[in-house]
Amino acid sequence: MNPIDPAAHSSRWTWPQLLAGAIGAVYTAVGVAGFAKTGFADYWDAMDSLLGFMVTPFHNTVHLVIGLAGLALASTLPRARVYGWLLAVGYGATFVYGLFAVGESWDPLGINTADNWLHGVSTLLGLLVALGPVRRDESPVKEVRAGNRSEP
Repeated sequence: MNPIDPAAHSSRWTWPQLLAGAIGAVYTAVGVAGFAKTGFADYWDAMDSLLGFMVTPFHNTVHLVIGLAGLALASTLPRARVYGWLLAVGYGATFVYGLFAVGESWDPLGINTADNWLHGVSTLLGLLVALGPVRRDESPVKEVRAGNRSEP
């Protein structure tokens, strides 16, 4: 395969990659919107509501990191699978944490019930990205070669 010829490469994205990228985009947007709402002061304590979800500057940072990781890791199927596992494990643990932390003053994330439901859904979406089946296209790929076009 000619590495310079873009026609020689398959550029199809699988649905887990697309889902990982979409999740990453949503979390990135939520992180940015959260900072627009809370600002950067009182990093641990500035709690505000964004569409019914509690956010703090620390919580916004977490959303940005998760979102940017999703955008970066969606580039290949194996990386998207890793992102799915990170979401499943991370948000699964956060969901369990939220069962105890909702409404507590010691909670640095400021988790409320809506947040905890979102963390549960994010866990399930992570499992879907990590474990969802992908059917491979078995059709042969035509190799494009540079050089003498009169070759058989």
